Parts: sequence; structure tokens; C-alpha cells
Amino acid sequence: MNNVQPELTSLIRTLPEKPGVYQYFNKNGEIIYIGKARNLKKRVSSYFVRQHVSAKTALLVSKIADIKTISVATESDALFLENVLIKQYKPRYNIMLKDDKTYPWICIDNEPFQRIFPTRNIVRNGSEYFGPYPSLRNVNVILELIRNIYPLRSCRLPLSPEKINAGKYNVCLEYHIGNCAAPCEGKQSLDDYMAMIRNIREIIKGNIKTVLKSLRDEMLQHAETLDFEKAQVVKQKYDRLLQYQSKSVVVSPDITDLDVFSISASPTDAFVNFIGIVNGAIVKSRMLALKKRLDETPEELLSLAIVELRQQQQSTAHEIIVPFLPDAELDGVSYTVPQRGDKRKLLELSDRNVRLHRIGQEKLQKITDPELHTTRLMSTMQTDLRMTVPPAYIECFDNSNIQGAYPVASMVVFRNGKPSKKEYRHFNIKTVEGPNDFASMEEVIYRRYHRLLDEKQELPQLIVVDGGKGQLSSALNSLEKLDLKGKITIISIAKRLEEIYFPGDSLPLYIDKTSQTLKIIQQLRNEAHRFGITHHRNRRSKHAFVSEMNAIPGIGEKTIETLLKKYGSFAQIKKVTEEELATVVGKAKARVLSKEVATFVK
Repeated sequence: MNNVQPELTSLIRTLPEKPGVYQYFNKNGEIIYIGKARNLKKRVSSYFVRQHVSAKTALLVSKIADIKTISVATESDALFLENVLIKQYKPRYNIMLKDDKTYPWICIDNEPFQRIFPTRNIVRNGSEYFGPYPSLRNVNVILELIRNIYPLRSCRLPLSPEKINAGKYNVCLEYHIGNCAAPCEGKQSLDDYMAMIRNIREIIKGNIKTVLKSLRDEMLQHAETLDFEKAQVVKQKYDRLLQYQSKSVVVSPDITDLDVFSISASPTDAFVNFIGIVNGAIVKSRMLALKKRLDETPEELLSLAIVELRQQQQSTAHEIIVPFLPDAELDGVSYTVPQRGDKRKLLELSDRNVRLHRIGQEKLQKITDPELHTTRLMSTMQTDLRMTVPPAYIECFDNSNIQGAYPVASMVVFRNGKPSKKEYRHFNIKTVEGPNDFASMEEVIYRRYHRLLDEKQELPQLIVVDGGKGQLSSALNSLEKLDLKGKITIISIAKRLEEIYFPGDSLPLYIDKTSQTLKIIQQLRNEAHRFGITHHRNRRSKHAFVSEMNAIPGIGEKTIETLLKKYGSFAQIKKVTEEELATVVGKAKARVLSKEVATFVK
């Protein structure tokens, strides 16, 4: 990225590859541009990796001092959020929406025989609003589909039961052409009409499986009769209904003013995300970083962050959405922990943003301050695994065999959370007959640490064993024989549910799937397995090679060893010419080998 501040380059590398909105700030902290993206990382990167033809865009890029993003679930949500934020902040480099055009909604009014129509204005009079939609065309497709299925009234007559019973109205043309069931003359009861409205409400919400099936059947019928034009018309309705069956979470008419908070905490710090909702739309999003001084609980940290962020953003909302109840109350404010609905979706949106921000900060820390990142990682692992010291030096063991043949074990070493491959070791099992993982683990652990003690070498702070309670008990037996029990932390990881077992504890520990601790342990286990499988294959291959070579007359152990070291397999020897083989084992043996190896390979 040419001519870009190093801080911005590092920040861009950590952006999520998710849909959302990005905000550019100048050196004074003012928002100068707001944009939407299908992929935030790719879109923001595109501003900095090429020369811009537009002088205005080049000037914009030169003034960017900071970048903030808000991640959302879909591209449509990003479009809506961009529209709301541009109107809120009016950034200098954005195209101003001079007509203040808003997105269309579908309204079900509050009259006795409810009307359904498109609108751009929300009136809080008890009517229901669904949307918003990216364009009026999308609204009309859905309304047309609904009208084709249900005979809705389109008139604006005040259809009160009294006036209908008094015979105030007469049927119109819509009744005669089958578009209306004439509730105005009492030909359709209010109960029947409201049952129809309930079904329509479900369609608009996106609960449309039955309708989709009906459309699909109709489309196939037209196709079977070769009426492809009608089939295409139905297919367009089907596709558009599928596309807009999900409801936007960034703008909702059912919500007024409220604040949303979520938190992601570690043993050393925490991040809190704030989303401000005004008139049902997201207008603010901020992130606050907190450093732990003592062993504060998430409830305490959340309380501190709520007070700080509400003061910063001058929020007066009387309802706060939270993932759990904080440990302190605020006067005139109620807390809500939603379990479903729009408020739950807003909480999930906030939680997604705080998690993505933490991931981005961890990546940024790796780039800018690797030592501090390592220190925090070690501290987190120490807390998660209940250790007295950080696990700066870890060894992990795994067994490999096929039906007891060629049993081997592998050991990998991690230093400060990273592989130290020069310290990896293989073990050929010597004292165990047949497939016995427990006995094999006991042998390997004893041999490894007996040697370290004899040579007075450094011992690891943590031992990880691949397997369940049986493998852990076997490893513990060896440590006890060497008087190391209790002096080194030892755990095992089971493959099925990634349970972590501790000695003497019958119940496993389940670490958060997003935790760095679990990721390091999984990486250790996977690396030990890979390293062990490679060695096991090599042993089998070598054994097969030696067996086949011993069957060739005139080829002895010394020649086999030379060939094994040089080529390793029959397939490789087959590729070699007889002249080249002669330079390794002599002309006579080369002649025999060329003939015999060709036979074996076939």
C-alpha cells in the first residue's frame, strides 16, 4: 500500500471479511466519508492499493487518519445502515441525499378491515410496518403476489360494522373481476378477512414455505405445458420473494430509542461495543477498551462501560439491551436481556462487532507488538488451565499404529505459543506388544522425562496428551515414578467434543470454542498427530522396502542401506536408469535391480 501510514496499513490487514459499513476519520476525529461493502477488508483495501483517477478520491485518501467499521449480517443491512449514517453525520465527501428519500415499507393499517399498502412515512398510530426494502419495486412484487393469492380490498372506505350493516356501500368493479370479496356489503365476514391478514403477515415476515411451494408447483405446471413465458413470470416472483423474505435488523419500526451493549473480556482486558438506536434506526456505534486493574468481573466491567459510553454519546435512552445484567443499576433506566425478536438480533449484531474487533486487535497486536501479544496469550492460558506459571514451554504427545503394527509416538514442542520444530521428537515403541495406547503413552512419557532428568535439561511447564482419561492416567503413572507428579501441569484433550481432562477430576473442562487457549491446544494436538503419522508412514515404507529387497538375489544389507538412503522406494528406483544405478551399486547389481524392481513395481 503506497504512501499510507504504517498504522493504517496494519489496521486494514485486520479488518473482517464481512459485509458492513466503513467510516473514514480525519486527524481531528471527524467523519469525512461513510461507505458500504460486501467485504469490508477488500473494499477498504481498494482505496489504498492503486492510483486514483479521480482527484477527489485521491484527496479523500490523503486525509484519512483512522478507520472504523460496523459489521452486519447482509449486504442489504449494510445499504440501509449506510443511508441512516450518511443522513446522521453528513460527511463531507459523501453524496448528500438532498431529497431525504427514505426506503419504502409495507404498512398494514389499524382499520377494522385492514388495508395493506406501500409507504415511505411511518406514523405511530397502531399500524404495523414491515421492511425497509431497497426499492419500491421489491415492495410491489410482494404486494402483487399477495393480491394474486388473497382478495384484499383496495378502497379507502371506512368499513365500520355499523355502516356495513346499514347498507351504506355498494360493491365496485374490483368485486366483479374477482379482486375483492366485498366486505363492504357484508359478503365477507371480519373473521374471514382477519384470518387472511394473519396469513399475509406471515408471508411478509418471511414465513412463506407454503406459498413458495405453491409458486414452485405453478411454475413447473407452466413448464410442463411449454408455457415458458408464464413460467418465467412466476419464477421472477419466486426468486424475489426468496431474496427479501428476511427482515432487516438495522432499521425496525417496532423499536424506538434504546442502547445496546455487548462485551468480550479476557484475563487482562475487555472490549465493550455500544450501538445507539434512535427512532428504530442505528445511528451510532462505538467501541471501548478497558484494562483490568484487579480481577474485575464481566458484570463490573459492563457497568463501568455503560456509564462511560452513555456520557460520551450523551444518550438519554430509557432502555438498555445487554447480554447479562450488570452489577449496578441506573436511575430511570431499565435493562433487558432479550431471548428472541428484533432486540435479540440487535444484541447479536453488537456481539458480532465486539468479537470481530477483538480478533482484529489481536491480529494488530501480533503485527505491531509481538512480545506483548505473547505475554497476554500466556497469561490467558495460565488462567484458563488453572496453572501457577505461564506455559511458555509445552510438550504434546500422540501415539500412532495400525492394528498394532509399527507402533510409534510423536512429541512436538511449542515455545511461547509457537512451534519449535527443531525440538520435535519421534519414538519407536519398544516394550509394548500389540495395539495398547495406554501402555505406549506410559512408556514414551517415562523415557522422555527420565532422559531430561538424567541430562539435567529444562522441563516443560505444561504437558498435553492426545486422548481421554485413560491416556492421561498412564502418563501420570510415569510422572509419579519419576517423582514429577504435581511439579508439571499435565492435561489431555479428547477428540470427540474437545474436552480437557485434568488429573483427579472426573468431569472435563470445556473451554470456549473461540478461546486462544483451546486453539493453541488444538494446534498442538494436530501438529503431534501430523508429525506422528508422517513417521509411521516412513517406518511402514522402509519395512516394505527392506522386505522386498531381501528377496532379490545378490542384494545384501549394505546395498539395501545404500539404496534406502539414496532413493527410499521402488517407485523412485524405477525412474533411475541402469547407468545411474551402476554409479551407486556397481554394474552387476544395477543390472539385477533394473530387472527385478521393474517386476515388483508392476
